[in-house]
Amino acid sequence: MNDPRLYVDHILDCISKIERFCADGEDAFLASELIQDACLRNLQIIAQSAGRIPDDLRKAGAEVDWDLMRGFRNRVVHDYFEVSIPQVWYIIQNDLPVLKTFTARCLEELGG
Repeated sequence: MNDPRLYVDHILDCISKIERFCADGEDAFLASELIQDACLRNLQIIAQSAGRIPDDLRKAGAEVDWDLMRGFRNRVVHDYFEVSIPQVWYIIQNDLPVLKTFTARCLEELGG
């Protein structure tokens, strides 16, 4: 897959899933390992897909912390004992909306 629209669309799909999984709020998220694991998996996929977005598109998204996203993905995959569930909730509430806005704008610009 070389078409960046596919990766951008995939990111938006994962964000949508996370939003659905977390619709019942923080208490439900913190109480459910199933929801936590589903969100972590989708965050991992988001970061992996983001790494395949061309540099020129990523540069247009200065509001997105791409290095932090890459680091988070590496932590989830390699240092999973170091993952903080409250930090994951923070990411979902604060960083995902920024990424969603950027990727939606990218998709429009790419004609998707």
